[in-house]
Amino acid sequence: MKIHTRRVCTVVLCGALGVSTLAACGDSGGSGASGDGGKTVTLVTHSSFNVSPEVLKEFEKTSGYKVDILKGGDGGEVVNKAVLSKGNPQGDVLFGVDNTLLSRAVDNGLFTPYEAKGLENVLPQYRVDEKHHVTPVDSGDICVNYDRKYFADKNIEPPKTFDDLIKPEYKNLLVTENAATSSPGLGFLLGTAAEYGDQGWQDYWKKLKANGVKVVDGWEQAYNEEFSGSAGGKKAGADRPLVVSYASSPPVEVLGVKPEPEQAPTGVATGTCFRQIEFAGLLKGAKNEKGGKALIDFLISKKFQDDMPLQMFVNPVREGAQLPELFRKFGVEVEDPKTMDPKKITEHREDWVKSWQSLVLK
Repeated sequence: MKIHTRRVCTVVLCGALGVSTLAACGDSGGSGASGDGGKTVTLVTHSSFNVSPEVLKEFEKTSGYKVDILKGGDGGEVVNKAVLSKGNPQGDVLFGVDNTLLSRAVDNGLFTPYEAKGLENVLPQYRVDEKHHVTPVDSGDICVNYDRKYFADKNIEPPKTFDDLIKPEYKNLLVTENAATSSPGLGFLLGTAAEYGDQGWQDYWKKLKANGVKVVDGWEQAYNEEFSGSAGGKKAGADRPLVVSYASSPPVEVLGVKPEPEQAPTGVATGTCFRQIEFAGLLKGAKNEKGGKALIDFLISKKFQDDMPLQMFVNPVREGAQLPELFRKFGVEVEDPKTMDPKKITEHREDWVKSWQSLVLK
């Protein structure tokens, strides 16, 4: 998930892939990748990773490891960077590779297989990697979100489906992420491929481009700078009332608001959703494998899974983990998200992304 980041990290984009350098976020004194006797374990992740300080401190106390968190842009950027630095990883564990990019990471040999302790407590539908290259940590639905106030003021019904987004009344309203550098951007592309078929999605994107879709590098920019329905977007004077985000995004706009509103200021077009699963893996060449394994165990522990929804606004994958009331009240449950066989993603992803770039970015 790419939402509600509480820490600010420096991200420098470079190269055609939009790969970012990774900025250290956290208060530990060194990196397990720099040889400190194994007392530190380093997590490489996207900019929106977050955990309650008390939960992280409990892990550090019980495990004996300090945790360095290296954040680097969107999940797609982090995976690209890991591929370029494979064999000499910047950390011990990578979190944030999702089902849209999993085969690329595995085929490039990024991970050392590890069967996490407690994996039997993860719901079966998320345990998709029988060889344990990665461990499932969370799930979410990538969907178009809309600014309720904008559509109410304009007396326009907000869109509900992919078909709606190409109608004239939604011209110049949508912002999405680059499918080549962003996991939600890629998920949205795959959602259109699942909806319109291997050939039909290209015609759809031609129409979407003609209808004024705007493309930015990653989720943080799209949601927090371009989307008029987000708190950050309002401050920035954003003018796009439609954004590719998540079904679980609306609760973040209510968190901490007093008095609590009857409904979130943002809604979800539930006919535009694609199911995402995020994973963590032990990086091949990690300096602190033992610490990395302990950290992966922690990510699927009940303590972390219960804490996660209000930190990253994603769904836990552990059986028995409870969603907080705010999540249940203001989140949106998607009954029929688009999905795609991972094998099909593997077979077509690179060609689809290249075709998408030619269609949309040129």
